[in-house]
Amino acid sequence: MTLDDALQTFLAEGGELLEEMEAALLSIDAGGDDGEAVNAIFRAAHTIKGSAGLFGIDHVVAFTHVAESVLDSVRLGRLALDGALVALLLACRDHIGALLAGVQSRGVADDPALSALGAPLVARLQSYLDEQPAAPPAAAPPQPQPPQPEEGADNWHISLRFGAEVLRNGMDPMSFLRYLGTFGRIVTLLTLERELPPLAELDPEVCHLGFEIAFRGAASRAQIDGVFDFVRDDCRIRIVPPRSKIEEYVRLLSEEPERHQMLGEVLLRAGTLTEAELAAVLREQAAAAAPQPIGAMLVEQGIVAPPVVEAALARQNQVREAKTLEGSSIRVDAAKLDHLINLVGELIITTASANLIARRARHPEFQECSSTLSALVEEVRNSALQLRMVKIGATFGRFQRVVHDVARELGKDIGLVISGEDTELDKTVVEKIGDPLTHLVRNAMDHGIEAVDVRLARGKPAQGTIGLHAYHDSGTIVMEVRDDGGGLKRERILAKAIERGLVEAGRSLGDDEIYGLIFEPGFSTAEQVTNLSGRGVGMDVVKRNITALRGSVGVASVEGAGTTVTVRLPLTLAIINGFQVGVGKSVFVVPLDMVEECVEFSAVAGHDYADLRGAILPFIRLRQLFDVGGAASARQSIVVVKYAGQRAGIVVDTLLGESQTVIKPLGKIFQRLDCISGSSILGSGEVALILDVPALIRASHQDGARAGQAGAAAEPAAEADMRYMGGAASDALRGNGALGAH
Repeated sequence: MTLDDALQTFLAEGGELLEEMEAALLSIDAGGDDGEAVNAIFRAAHTIKGSAGLFGIDHVVAFTHVAESVLDSVRLGRLALDGALVALLLACRDHIGALLAGVQSRGVADDPALSALGAPLVARLQSYLDEQPAAPPAAAPPQPQPPQPEEGADNWHISLRFGAEVLRNGMDPMSFLRYLGTFGRIVTLLTLERELPPLAELDPEVCHLGFEIAFRGAASRAQIDGVFDFVRDDCRIRIVPPRSKIEEYVRLLSEEPERHQMLGEVLLRAGTLTEAELAAVLREQAAAAAPQPIGAMLVEQGIVAPPVVEAALARQNQVREAKTLEGSSIRVDAAKLDHLINLVGELIITTASANLIARRARHPEFQECSSTLSALVEEVRNSALQLRMVKIGATFGRFQRVVHDVARELGKDIGLVISGEDTELDKTVVEKIGDPLTHLVRNAMDHGIEAVDVRLARGKPAQGTIGLHAYHDSGTIVMEVRDDGGGLKRERILAKAIERGLVEAGRSLGDDEIYGLIFEPGFSTAEQVTNLSGRGVGMDVVKRNITALRGSVGVASVEGAGTTVTVRLPLTLAIINGFQVGVGKSVFVVPLDMVEECVEFSAVAGHDYADLRGAILPFIRLRQLFDVGGAASARQSIVVVKYAGQRAGIVVDTLLGESQTVIKPLGKIFQRLDCISGSSILGSGEVALILDVPALIRASHQDGARAGQAGAAAEPAAEADMRYMGGAASDALRGNGALGAH
C-alpha cells in the first residue's frame, strides 16, 4: 500500500469515527447512559489525533488534542457533560470533519481559513480546561481517613545491577543515580554488598554493586529507563511502576488502538515495559529448556504486576477477535461495484439471447445447457445485487443530528424515534433519498410539531416526536416520516388551492388529492416565513426527486393529531425480476413483485372494470393507452397488480412469463412519458418498455371511479365470471414458470 493509499484509508476511517462520535454525543444528549459513550467519544478523538500525527497533519493533531483534553476531563469526572458542552463537542466534530475534508481536497498542508474558523472553538474548549478546580469538591462530609499505606506504595521501584566492566568502561555508577535524582526524588537507596568478594580478592576496577531504589517523581517509565542508556549493555535494570498506578495502566491498555497482538508489544505500547526489559525477557524465554509464557515470566520476575498482565491478555484477545472480523470483510470502491453490476446486466441480456436461440434450434442438449447457464447467471445477479444492498439505518441515524440541531434552533423539545433500520435497499437509492428525507423531517419539525406551551394546552406531552420508519412491501421499500404535531389543515389547503387556481371552486376532492396539493410548486399555507421553510419551495422538489427514482410520495393527516408522509421506492434501480406481456407485436415488462395473479379477461358489459371474485377491479387496456395497432387477440388476459394497497388490472393480448430485466434509462426526450418507467433489451435485441405500475393504477382508478359507481348502482346486463387462466394461456404461463411463482 502506498502512502497515498494509506492516507485515503485514514480519511475513510476518520469519517467513520466521526459518525461514531456524533452518535455517542447525541445519545448522551438524549439522556442515555454516558459512561461507555464518553469512552467511545474519547477513543474516536484519540485515534484520529494519533493517525493524523503519523501523516504529519499537525493542524488536525493540534485541534483534536484540545478536544481530547476536554473529553479526558469529562471521563475523569472533572467536567460535567451538559447540553452546552455536547453542542460544543458536536461543533468540534464538524470542524474535524471539515479539516479532514480539507486534507482530502488540498493535501496535508494547513488551511489558514479553516484554522481561523476553529480558533473560537479552541477558545471555548480552553475555557472549560481553565475552569477546572484544582481538586474535586467534597460530595460528602469528611470521613475518617483510612490508615496510610507504606511510603513505598506510591514509589517507582528500580532494581539495578551494574555489570563488572562498568568501571573499566569509564562509567561512574553514582553519576547515574545523581542523574536519576534530577527527575524526582530517591526516597530509599539500598546498596547490595552480597556480591562483594573478600577484601584481599577485591579488584578495584571491577564493579560488584547493586541497588534497590524507591523513586518518586513525575517521570515516565521510558524516561527512567533512558537514564541508563549509556550502560545498557553493562547492567540489568527492572522498573516496577507504583502500585497505585496499576488501574491507570489497565485503563491505558483498554484504550490502546487495535494494532498489536503480541502481549509484549501491548505492554510496550502502553508504557508498562521498556524495550530493554522486553528484549531481556524474550532472551530468557528462548534460552529456557521449558519456556514459560511471557506473561508468567513478567509476573514471576516482578517486572509487571499481575492485574496489568491480565488486562494486556484481555486486550490481546479483543484485538485478535477484531482482526478476525476485519479479515471477513473488505472495502470495495463503489465504481468497481457499479461496473460489476453493468457487466452482470450485459450477461443477462446475452444469456436471454442464447436461450432464444436454443429454443429455436430445438436442440435438447443446447436447451439444457442454456437453462443451466440461466440459473447460474441468476445466482450471480442476486449475489452482485446483494453487494449493493445497504441498510437504511445509516441514513436514518444521521437524522439524530438534524433533529438535535433544528430543535435547538426552533426552541422546541423534539425527539426522534426510528424503526426498520435493518431494512435494505440499493446504495444508489440511499445516496439520492437523503436530501428529500431531510426536507421532510425539517418541514415536520418547523410546521408540524407545536411549541411546548401549545402542546401542553392541547393535552399533549411537552416533547414532540418525529418518527422515521422503513419496511418492505410489494417489491418496494416504504419510508414513513411521522409527526405528532398539529396536522394539516384541510380547508386551508383547499382554500389556498382555489385562490391560486389550482382547483376549481365547488369541485369535490378526496383527502389524498387535497393533501397532495402541498407538493405543487410554490404552494404554502404557512402564516410566516422562517429560515427553515414557509416559502413554498422544497416540497415540489421532494416529489420530483422521488419520482425520478421511480418512486411515489403520499400524505395522510389528522388535524390536531399529526401527519404521515409515505415515500415508496424500488429496492434497486439496476436489475429486477420482470413479467413480460405482449400487446400486438410490442412487449412490455411488469415488475414481478407487483404482480398478484393473472386471470382471463372478462368485463362488465360497457364498463372498464371487472368483477374479481365479488370485488370491483378497475383495469386499463394497454392497446388503447399506447395506441398499439392491429386487432386484439381472441383471448385476452388481465394481469392483476397491486401497489400501496390498491389493485388494478392490465389488459394484454399474451402472457410471456417471467424474465430477468435489466433496467435501461430512457432518453431525455422520453423521460416524462406517462405510465413508462424505463426500458429493457430482450434476447432478440428488441426493446421492451417497463410499465410504471403506480401510474397505471392511478390512471385506472381515475378512469374507472365514475364507471364503478354507476356499475354498483345498477345490475349489469351481462356478467361473466372471472376465472383463473386455462387452456393455451395457462400452458404458456406454466412453460415460463409464471404460475409457479404466484
